[in-house]
Amino acid sequence: MTSHGSVQHLARPDGNVVAYVKTGGRSPTVVFLGGFRSDMTGTKAVALEVWAQERGQDYLRFDYLGHGQSSGRFEDGTIGRWLDDSLAVIDRLTSDRLVLVGSSMGGWLSLLAARARSGRMAGLVLIAAAPDFTERMLLTSLSPEERSTLERDGRLERPSQYSSEPSVFTWKLIEEGRKHLVLDKPMILPCPVRLLHGQSDPDVPWEYSLQIARHVEAPEVVTTFVKGGDHRLSTPTDIARLVATVEELTHQTTPAIARRPSR
Repeated sequence: MTSHGSVQHLARPDGNVVAYVKTGGRSPTVVFLGGFRSDMTGTKAVALEVWAQERGQDYLRFDYLGHGQSSGRFEDGTIGRWLDDSLAVIDRLTSDRLVLVGSSMGGWLSLLAARARSGRMAGLVLIAAAPDFTERMLLTSLSPEERSTLERDGRLERPSQYSSEPSVFTWKLIEEGRKHLVLDKPMILPCPVRLLHGQSDPDVPWEYSLQIARHVEAPEVVTTFVKGGDHRLSTPTDIARLVATVEELTHQTTPAIARRPSR
């Protein structure tokens, strides 16, 4: 699968740049938000771009600070900074209604972005979403030794099943993440929400999507579980399901809901 979009760069106030690829087309704009240590060249992000090009749909994929082709050190990233990057590309590179597609950590960022730009939201798709993962998953999975190392040194390396390089977690990521928790109070969203989750996900338990679905107040919330599905949900069948889900939301027209002010 190939993509024909050219990588461009959006300057940030601190001198860093966010790499992105934009496909012009009809509204709403579909924006893909990737996961922790993932990037915009992943299977799902590129598959959606191919779909957007074939369909003439406005589409945007990008890399957060310290990810992929963006500048900066990964260890300097926090949920707040990556949200700031997300809102910067949304505000400066798009102007119409939005369908946000968030994978894993990108699901958390998508929920935050949807709340921050609620008046523009046309739809939200969450793939193995991991809101509040720093508090609810990372911290609870640490051994006492790992936690003391993280607090003492400010960083912790753990083996990654997705890369030969270890995953690096910082204490700053956890502390700053506490400012952006979303599952501690009801979240009101003005648009249809779709959750996709594999039931053999080793990283984010599928029950997590049930919690999100119960927690979110939206005009429509539909949760789809894939028996045997993994965390990435990137098989051809998974991709077809994702594309169909996104396409469905781009067809829905709910201008009255979309213009409802955030509460």
